[in-house]
Amino acid sequence: MRLSVRLMIFCLSFLSLSALAAPVAGLYQVREPVADEQPESRDAAMQKALQTLVLRLTGDARALQNPALEGLRKDPQQIVSQYGVEDNALVVEFDPASTDRQLRQAGLALWGANRPAILTWWLSESPEGSQLIGESQNASASLRDAARHRGLPLRLPLADLSEQALASADVLLANDPQALREVSERYGADALLAVRANESGGKWQAIWRVWLGDEREQGKAEGADLDALADALMLAVAERLAPRFVVKPGAAQSLTLVIEGADLERFAALERLLEPFAARLQEIDGQRLVYQVSASPEQLRAQLALAQLQEVSEPLDAAESVDNPEGTAGEAPQVKPRTDQLRFRW
Repeated sequence: MRLSVRLMIFCLSFLSLSALAAPVAGLYQVREPVADEQPESRDAAMQKALQTLVLRLTGDARALQNPALEGLRKDPQQIVSQYGVEDNALVVEFDPASTDRQLRQAGLALWGANRPAILTWWLSESPEGSQLIGESQNASASLRDAARHRGLPLRLPLADLSEQALASADVLLANDPQALREVSERYGADALLAVRANESGGKWQAIWRVWLGDEREQGKAEGADLDALADALMLAVAERLAPRFVVKPGAAQSLTLVIEGADLERFAALERLLEPFAARLQEIDGQRLVYQVSASPEQLRAQLALAQLQEVSEPLDAAESVDNPEGTAGEAPQVKPRTDQLRFRW
């Protein structure tokens, strides 16, 4: 049974759900500017690359200052697979296994590679006018580079005439994002990021809001140019989202996860989604899947919400009956739901 499931997953690995966490490509590759190829410049860029990576994986700007990482700060190359200079940037490939092991041993909570796909509605305002940045416009490169640098899966709208007309500041930053949700449906993203950026006096500033399900985060960012603004803003978004998904050492417990309503396409999707939790498929019964996972219930709920899975109540026959010796004769026994099982459905 296990072998046949793995074979189906392999055959369907190219498929994806329209709204599902997106695996971040190149999560452990970091590019940082380098002034020249002198050892001092390269070492400074290597330190910056390490800081960028740890921020990507933890969402915590102070994580690298953990006393347990003193040796790593002194010698980042112990977790480096390879590096080189390319287009005035130091490109560093960090080893995923060595990196994760060192960070976990330091007691840090990590965010896995499967992250919410973020549809970004970015309205740029300048003295020349306003423009919604779409996927085919030159300015989109700044947004993509910034999202990649901060470890976020970015999607951009087409920014066609109908979307340009809709994307006013009032719509993007409305307290009720219903209008934005409706126009975003065709893109199948997990989160919506709305940005109003403006250039004034040679500097860029922005107000942003991000919706993940019914929850909202918001903030402000600034930068000397569009590249710097985009990087600062994506960093702020990553730091706000990370706490919802990081796997904290010691907080995980063994849980039974029951998924109802699965089909062939969803096998591959679930495998990717459950990677951070050491998931083991225990049983298949029609469209019902049973996994054994190592996770905290809260973090597992946040991850499964990316696939639009709905939590359901545990059926009574799966609960434990608890005797009530003090109860009257014929009284129904108390029902105590299992605390080590979570059930979800599409």
